[in-house]
Amino acid sequence: MDEYCPPQTPLDVLHEDHELLVVNKPSGLLSVPGKGAHLADCLITRVQRAFPTALLVHRLDRDTSGVMVFGLTPHAQRHLGLQFEKRQMKKAYVARLWGTLSERTGLVDLPLIVDWPNRPLQKVCPETGKAAQTEWKVLRYEEGTTRVRFFPKTGRSHQLRVHALALGHPILGDPFYATGAALAFPRLMLHAEELRLRHPDGGQGQRFYCKAPF
Repeated sequence: MDEYCPPQTPLDVLHEDHELLVVNKPSGLLSVPGKGAHLADCLITRVQRAFPTALLVHRLDRDTSGVMVFGLTPHAQRHLGLQFEKRQMKKAYVARLWGTLSERTGLVDLPLIVDWPNRPLQKVCPETGKAAQTEWKVLRYEEGTTRVRFFPKTGRSHQLRVHALALGHPILGDPFYATGAALAFPRLMLHAEELRLRHPDGGQGQRFYCKAPF
């Protein structure tokens, strides 16, 4: 992995109320601190400077951008955490993949497990992997690449990245799973575009959206 140089962009707040904070995480910024002082700068730390009561609910990979929700009270954190656990959160991602996907829609149903000798990489393993499902839909074709929308049904580590690789079309700019020309992009072309949840105060459905910057 290359040297950690997180972007020094201002906090991009998409929504704030008495229970919820929703922000747009930039690509290249860790969600939580890594091991060592050089990996201390992260989204949760920046968020808590501005919103001291903010509590972590979920994470995005360092190189993934997009919508992240935080609880501003312990009740909100528990409520949102249960929605993730019970797979009630509806998530949609946009990605650009290497090559041209021939099908227009599909489902990847391949169990995943950490690839221990090559941590933090993950791999498909039918015997010991944990269930992982990703629905996908082609949005359009762009100069030998394919723009897709991913709808993950589970939330395994690196799930979309490994499932894209399993389709034979790695995500552009992926430092772990892309090779050759597919790697030669300024960032990982993966963005958490939309999050649908129930508000912790009253249970009303909410939709948070942030357009992909690529």
